[in-house]
Amino acid sequence: MFSLKPKDGAGSAAPPPPPQNTNLLKGGIALSLVLILGLGYNAYSTRTSLEDRIGTLEKDLADQADQMKAVKKHNGDMDSDIAVVTKRVGVTASDLDTSRKFAEKLRTEQEKAEQQIASELATKASTNDVAAAREEANTKVAQVQQVAETKIGNVDGEVKKVDAKADGISKDLADSRRELSDVKTNLSAQIARNASELGDLRKKGERDYFEFTLMRPKKNEMTRVADIQLQLRRTDPKRAKYDVLIQVDDSKLEKKDRTANEPVQFLVGRDKLRYEVVINFVDKDKISGYLSTPKDKVLSAERPNFRPQ
Repeated sequence: MFSLKPKDGAGSAAPPPPPQNTNLLKGGIALSLVLILGLGYNAYSTRTSLEDRIGTLEKDLADQADQMKAVKKHNGDMDSDIAVVTKRVGVTASDLDTSRKFAEKLRTEQEKAEQQIASELATKASTNDVAAAREEANTKVAQVQQVAETKIGNVDGEVKKVDAKADGISKDLADSRRELSDVKTNLSAQIARNASELGDLRKKGERDYFEFTLMRPKKNEMTRVADIQLQLRRTDPKRAKYDVLIQVDDSKLEKKDRTANEPVQFLVGRDKLRYEVVINFVDKDKISGYLSTPKDKVLSAERPNFRPQ
């Protein structure tokens, strides 16, 4: 084998470059990373703050928009109310101005008229005229007063007559009420609770008595007793109570919650004759009793007869 040796100055390798400071390079890189991270965090923080601020501003703008809507609606309602009031009153600003000017004109004309009248009176009036006018006025006042006193005297006389008539009528009414009260008391005291007591009342001969038994109708029929008609409405045997409808002349009287042996009184006819119904027995859908009527229609009339004046 042959060994080749480089020739002097021809095939020798280049010398290596001088060594770099790696620590300085690493430090620069680390510093750059820190700056980049700081700038990134600052940018992120600034962006977040701006987004929050923008959100707050948008919320404030939305609230203000809602308030503006409410204000516009309120203004619209007020405009509508003003339009309605103006329409109802029928008065415009022009009308008010015209009325004001007209009122000023009237006031001016009135003041002129008052001044003219005062001037004329001051020119024409004299002491004698004033005295004559005062005397004439006093005469007329005296005449009016005399007439008034005469009329007042006549009225007082008429009032006294009316008072006297009223006293007489009041006395007649009081007597009539007393007589009616006596009649009611006597009738209530003279009731019969059975057939024996009813026979005793008949013997007295003061009134007529009509016995009856009344059934509850199926079709609202009325049952005639003497010259009236009756209809049974309801019965309560346990409490001995009943409801009855009484037809008198052209009117109907409903008597509710009445008790056995309780006199039920009512007036009949133009002369106000006092009739009386007494129910002695209350059964299921059935009642029994009697009707009491006056014998002498004239003496029993309860119309008040006033004294002739």
